[in-house]
Amino acid sequence: MTRNDDTLLAFMETIQRKAPEYLTLLSATTESEFEEAFDSLLSKAICHLEENKKNFKNLSEEGLSAVLSASLSIPGLTVTQETNSNGHVDLLIEANHCTPTRKKLAEAKIYSGYAYHASGLNQLLKRYTTGREGRGLLIVYVRIRNIRGLINGLRTSMDTNSPEEQIGVCTDHILRWSFVSEHEHSSGEKLQVGHIGCNLYIDA
Repeated sequence: MTRNDDTLLAFMETIQRKAPEYLTLLSATTESEFEEAFDSLLSKAICHLEENKKNFKNLSEEGLSAVLSASLSIPGLTVTQETNSNGHVDLLIEANHCTPTRKKLAEAKIYSGYAYHASGLNQLLKRYTTGREGRGLLIVYVRIRNIRGLINGLRTSMDTNSPEEQIGVCTDHILRWSFVSEHEHSSGEKLQVGHIGCNLYIDA
């Protein structure tokens, strides 16, 4: 092994220790590998919001999304708010060092029933998404008791109404209080959306 090989190995070991999520995202060769790596990062960001919900109780959708954006940002993963993508999408997530560059769009809503949720889905798929992006995200900030029942209700309503040319029924997401829907997009692509519940209920 050459000295350069030793240096590279040491560098990779340092990244593995200090930023394992970055290394996993960078080394993903398929869409499913990337989504698995991203979901691990997303889980930590959602847990951070939930664990600090009392500190964030007065924040608006935009404020909560600012916290989420900061939590998701790591070297190589750029997260920006209100970026233009045929309008101002809540979050634009770009994995800069992947080839090709991987991009995700996210809308975020404070829970207010199915109609409000469906409007967010419409914005995401009809206004912002071009068809080139990976799995979209619809973040649901729930400040009402019983997030499990509320998210299950959203899922049932989607399966009943099939909004935005939904294909089949929703499937489970790896994260708790979350699910995945699939939709026919105007580009001709079949696009997935992860509906991600975030429990911000505060017991008085």
